[in-house]
Amino acid sequence: RIKGSHAAIKSGMLAAESAVEALKAGRAHDELATYPEAFRASWLYEELHKARNFKPWMSKGLYLGSIMVGIDQVLFRGKAPWTLPHAHADHETLEDKDSSERISYPKPDGVLTFDRLTDLSFSNTNHNEDQPPHLTLKDSAVPVKVNLARYAGPEQRYCPAGVYEFVEEKLQINAQNCVHCKTCDIKDPTQNIVWVAPEGGGGPNYPNM
Repeated sequence: RIKGSHAAIKSGMLAAESAVEALKAGRAHDELATYPEAFRASWLYEELHKARNFKPWMSKGLYLGSIMVGIDQVLFRGKAPWTLPHAHADHETLEDKDSSERISYPKPDGVLTFDRLTDLSFSNTNHNEDQPPHLTLKDSAVPVKVNLARYAGPEQRYCPAGVYEFVEEKLQINAQNCVHCKTCDIKDPTQNIVWVAPEGGGGPNYPNM
């Protein structure tokens, strides 16, 4: 289990099974109503339900959060009679650059740590270059006028694959590098990035997993 990869695979399998059922029934262009039902009946729902309070508790601070997560997970084994709400969407929590300190990261040593593009090469990511772009912008002016000016261009840092970079005061999207993590869809402070599923067969490929 690597960073939820097993959850992504299982949810995709459930969606595919629901789609096959719809095709067998001769249905098209409608809602896959059996997908939510299949998800709730799977081990994935049970696993995620047990961990549902982790992030809300930890948002209350390290010490209080650690104590309450311990009670939630050890005492109640993830079956506490409460579900805490999330106070904010993730993209709403980003701080302005003027209120944040610059972080100086050590340079990769090439032994235990590597630069971003070297790490990307390990994923064997590939997309057909003639496919329609799966990463687009609602407004091409927003990345510079808002994200760069107010947040110092966070998309060039939160993307683990170097998809986004500012070149001559313009946001360049290197969609070929995308590893389908959807961080940009979640974290973009202006929700200006549109992420749609790319063509099948592309993306990361980890042959040694």
